[in-house]
Amino acid sequence: MEEPGQIKRALLDASAGAISGGISRTVTSPLDVIKIRFQVQLEPTSSWALLRGDLSGSSKYTGMSQATKDILREEGLPGFWRGNVPALLMVMPYTAIQFAVLHKLKTFASGSSKTVDHLSISPYLSYISGGLAGCAATVGSYPFDLLRTILASQGEPKVYPTMRSALFDIISTRGFRGLYAGLSPTLVEIVPYAGLQFGTYDTFKRWAMTWNRSRSFNTSSTTDHSLSSFQLFICGLAAGTCAKLVCHPLDVVKKRFQIEGLQRHPKYGARVDHRAYHRAYKNMFDALQRILQSEGWHGLYKGIVPSTIKAAPAGAVTFVAYEFTSDWLESIWS
Repeated sequence: MEEPGQIKRALLDASAGAISGGISRTVTSPLDVIKIRFQVQLEPTSSWALLRGDLSGSSKYTGMSQATKDILREEGLPGFWRGNVPALLMVMPYTAIQFAVLHKLKTFASGSSKTVDHLSISPYLSYISGGLAGCAATVGSYPFDLLRTILASQGEPKVYPTMRSALFDIISTRGFRGLYAGLSPTLVEIVPYAGLQFGTYDTFKRWAMTWNRSRSFNTSSTTDHSLSSFQLFICGLAAGTCAKLVCHPLDVVKKRFQIEGLQRHPKYGARVDHRAYHRAYKNMFDALQRILQSEGWHGLYKGIVPSTIKAAPAGAVTFVAYEFTSDWLESIWS
């Protein structure tokens, strides 16, 4: 049985995580929608690839600027927040579980529940703790991630007008297992992604604190060595960028599994269809191999530009919002 103080700390971390995740998700939703449209498009996503003749047929989206203009013209501003409700239902419990589990693991590793003491643990343990926390959060929130992807990728005209209609259709056509389509590549992706994100964030924080100490020592200053909000933002920015660049191909594979069988308007191009052998993927490795064969290396990095542009500020906003929300809740509950 956990002590009241431990339960209170877990609730604080979960609340701060949920709030920071919701803020970050809403702010970066337009970039996420563009990223998903690129990832689920089987045709080339750049004018350069089309000119080379990598694939026959036309592409709906061929660049960030063109995709932004098309979505704005065809769907209006709300199109950039399509799927945001299931996304928030996914992100908020995800970040709540992630930060609560992460704090628990770091407390176990460091022998202290104080956040400042967690920076003293081995960098390797920071990476491992982040990966395990990411796994726990993914399993707990995955169905909402799948619904978010489907609603964000369908375009106009809508196949599913509401999250409820999409949920019932998935269950009726694929069963409850359909709500976890693409979970394997997601878990394979989330271990290095969350590990890199939290591990590099802690590493950058250590470097920044060391730099603050050396600067105050050189100037004979007795000021606080704690990090400013700008420094926290930069640390989160760098951590999000590093993690996304390494793990993006697995995110592409995950999205392909999630939209398998989704009925969309023909103008959005070919679709991954479980009824057509040449379009469906047997497993994660088969998907990687076939994307490489049919779309080349750039196929595994479709959406990398909006994804990186989104991941950097999303990571920064999440970490900064978490740090401030956590401090605020701690001052209220103490």
